Amino acid sequence: MRIAYLECFSGISGDMFLGALVDAGVPPQLLHETVAALGVGAKLEISKVVRSGISATKVDVWIDGERDMPREDYWAKQDVARALSPAKADHNHKHVHDHEHSHGHSHHENTEQSRAKAPAPHEHEHAHPHRGLTEIRQIISAAAISESAKNTAIHIFEALGAAEAKIHSVPPESIQFHEVGAADAIVDIVCAAVGAETLGVDEIVCSRLNVGGGTVKCAHGTFPVPAPATVELLKGVPVYSSGIEAELVTPTGAAIARTLATRFGEFPEMKIEKSAYGAGSRDFPGHPNVLRLVIGEALPVLAGKTKSETVSVLEANLDDLNPQVFGYVMDRLLEEGALDVFGMPVQMKKNRPGTLLTVLSKPEDAEKLAQLIFSETTTLGVRRREESRQRLARRWESVRTEWGEVRIKIASMNGTVTNYAPEYEDCRRIAAEHHVPLKMVMQEASRVYAGRSEKH
Repeated sequence: MRIAYLECFSGISGDMFLGALVDAGVPPQLLHETVAALGVGAKLEISKVVRSGISATKVDVWIDGERDMPREDYWAKQDVARALSPAKADHNHKHVHDHEHSHGHSHHENTEQSRAKAPAPHEHEHAHPHRGLTEIRQIISAAAISESAKNTAIHIFEALGAAEAKIHSVPPESIQFHEVGAADAIVDIVCAAVGAETLGVDEIVCSRLNVGGGTVKCAHGTFPVPAPATVELLKGVPVYSSGIEAELVTPTGAAIARTLATRFGEFPEMKIEKSAYGAGSRDFPGHPNVLRLVIGEALPVLAGKTKSETVSVLEANLDDLNPQVFGYVMDRLLEEGALDVFGMPVQMKKNRPGTLLTVLSKPEDAEKLAQLIFSETTTLGVRRREESRQRLARRWESVRTEWGEVRIKIASMNGTVTNYAPEYEDCRRIAAEHHVPLKMVMQEASRVYAGRSEKH
């Protein structure tokens, strides 16, 4: 089983991840073609740089002829503009503060003296509309990339939007990304999804994240590092700070790591095939500002092991709940992050028939899900315990049927596929759109995957 390990000893951002992908062998032309397919006026600049003696690949995103700026550089230019023309800059600052609900220019770390031209603040901010999640989903869905890469990219962007929505206490769909920042994030995230798929690994593992320190200036003020959205995205993820006074993990980087990594931990047991380095923008003295990506084959002793993890088990006995409500509660729990939800018929006191509701969740989500059970059901108590579970390694592949692409969920042990199944939601959508029986779509997707596997 091939695995990739992300070593985030200097954090992670979108450009660092793309640089590591290119350094690992992802064809630059593939990323250039991906960016062109998005149609957001963006281009990539790929170069070799040195960070504290380490040669690494640097990827910069240019939007309409301007290099994307980190938020600190952006706000520094605003301060300069305000000093030169107070009335004009103050009006522009108010415009940005009122409308920049997301991370704006926050996807990359601070640049060294950037070669990008500084746009006239007022004209730059008013020249571009804003994009919400709905429009961004449409842009990604229309791009000429694989369906699996589209789904991955959308999931990353939705994680980013959900974090911002939580911080600002608004619905995710109301989050508006500034045009340039949104275009930059789209490029980072879609290229990350396409590049990760091209690596051809079965699993991505991530180290603890060095988040940095100090403060960072955002549209709504100056905040301690990590920024609020980054903290929200990294709930349940192991983090630390090495003391470097800089924002090392950006919201986009956090969303990419959180979505692509199957687990976070120490260097896995593996036979190393290659290592790659993606460069951050700054060159810290005595500290290589790079993201290292190591790819290799899991050792047989590791490949044969199932993954062990701790889950929370929530239970409640229900004997006076409308059955229609029970179905709704199951859907709500899954939407809020439950790993699994199921009910079993039980005979309760006084011989009343009832239902045992059981919810499996990540430990960090247990409290939130317990509150949902209290608010949506009639129970007066929720039992909770922690249990250890083992699970097989899993990955996704897409197959093309005559009606469209379907994701296949594949489980493996000892590097051998032990089970696979078509994704129900994909099959249901295709069945509804093409008016064919659901079972026929599922059978065809399984047949195509089995035929392809036999060829390999």
